[in-house]
Amino acid sequence: MELRGIGIGQGVAVGPVVRMSDPLPEPADQPSTRSQHEEMERTKRALSVVAADLNSRGARAGGSAQDVLEAQAMMAEDPSLVDDITARLASGKTGERAVFEAFATYRELLVGMGGYMAERAADLDDVSQRVVAELSGLPAPGVPDPGYPFVLVARDLAPADTALLDLGAVLGLVTVDGGPTSHTAILAREKSIVALVGVQGAVDLTDGDTVILDAENGVVVSGPSGAEIADAQARIAARAARINAPALPGALSDGTPVPLLANLGSADGAAHAVELGAEGVGLFRTEFLFLGAAAAPSVEEQQEQYVRMLQHFPGKKVVVRALDAGADKPLAFLNDADEENPALGLRGLRALRVTESILRDQLTALARADAETDADVWVMAPMVSTVEETRYFVGLAHELGLKTAGVMVEVPSLALMADRVLVHADFASIGTNDLTQYTLAADRMLGTVAAFQDPWHPAVLRLVGEVGAAGATLAKPVGVCGEAAADPQLAVVLVGLGVTTLSMSASALADVRAELAKYSLVEAQAFARIALDADDAAEARAAVHAASQVSAQ
Repeated sequence: MELRGIGIGQGVAVGPVVRMSDPLPEPADQPSTRSQHEEMERTKRALSVVAADLNSRGARAGGSAQDVLEAQAMMAEDPSLVDDITARLASGKTGERAVFEAFATYRELLVGMGGYMAERAADLDDVSQRVVAELSGLPAPGVPDPGYPFVLVARDLAPADTALLDLGAVLGLVTVDGGPTSHTAILAREKSIVALVGVQGAVDLTDGDTVILDAENGVVVSGPSGAEIADAQARIAARAARINAPALPGALSDGTPVPLLANLGSADGAAHAVELGAEGVGLFRTEFLFLGAAAAPSVEEQQEQYVRMLQHFPGKKVVVRALDAGADKPLAFLNDADEENPALGLRGLRALRVTESILRDQLTALARADAETDADVWVMAPMVSTVEETRYFVGLAHELGLKTAGVMVEVPSLALMADRVLVHADFASIGTNDLTQYTLAADRMLGTVAAFQDPWHPAVLRLVGEVGAAGATLAKPVGVCGEAAADPQLAVVLVGLGVTTLSMSASALADVRAELAKYSLVEAQAFARIALDADDAAEARAAVHAASQVSAQ
């Protein structure tokens, strides 16, 4: 049996299925048939068992995962929660209901506190579910731990679940829900997990079934033959050899250069990106310096952090994105006002212009860091919508000593005006995540419209083509720094649309490099035309895949 979905990357995996349990339903609110003492004893035991299990899992995981799981274990035995549960048991409730209500009350308290504490609410939900499961004699929710390597099948995964996956145990991941830019897909790419998302038929897979996950072809094969397993294992070995081979500069088969850059959120991952063959940085997110701060960092504090990053890339391009605050990243000192629709509100460059001193300080710090290192620093503004905004940002960056200044193309208006925008900007970098969001009118933070968040959609690709054509006419570089660049086959299409550089999670570099090397510029342009002729994202993806199979023969 073959099931179709959206493959993340080009990996292949073979192994037995282990299904992830669905969340438990809310326990019934009915009087207990046990004595208060019996309910108290079984509830205490359940809390203790869950705490011990979380601590054990943390000890096996180590690192930051251990810290997270130990914190969850402490939640399970928090004295104030235990007191609340005890009081509810005294009123005659079941252990399951008392635990559910006590944790729900504490959850509301954390959410009301906001910030870091609000983010812990999801961890509290997980502990609550585990205790209720223990009381009910059901498997614990969350990622299972069968004790052997397996292919995880789930409705979907929370970001925390994906981030904490044991890569020594999870051979691959199949989800029923989710799209190519969902949190699950993004984290799977970052962690190099073989994954297929949006596999509707995955609900029919059962524990113990042997499956082949073929992300490159978007297929899950259930009950494969011996020959199919042997072929999959050969492909796994070939991919491992390709990833471990010395990294060459990105290029098409005809020698057309396509520099492959890394997306980084701080200097911490820079050395690893260089090891994996990053030819520079296409997106350096600077929000880490500002998030959680009561006030904007000083010029000197920013300069120190920028130098940490830049020193890893002597002689190489590093594209720095100016502070992208707003929407899902509000800052108290910049734009924390409640907005009806923050994705369309005061974010990115719009917010920085309101408090220009913050923007000036950041650009000044970058110019000083540029002078202190040998990296080639480029800077770009996020959430630019107009030619006037382009002139403003580029002019200010040049005034403050930065020689190369450009804009992110995330808003359709900017793509449609690319021939005017690139008269003033030194370069453009396309953020396909937001460009897709605004083109398809689908909030990228809402799972209910995740199916619309697909950069393969011909409407999105037409906008990319507008920017690529303007860049070619005006001899200005055009990059892509959104998740689309990490999709190997889509990367070829983007180059065919006129994109000159691609930036992605460092773990995706090897697969994209190998895919580009299969095709010439003429073939990439042909794939782009095929994608543009499609009616929707699924048709575009399928048509290009079919054409690439013919081309490879």
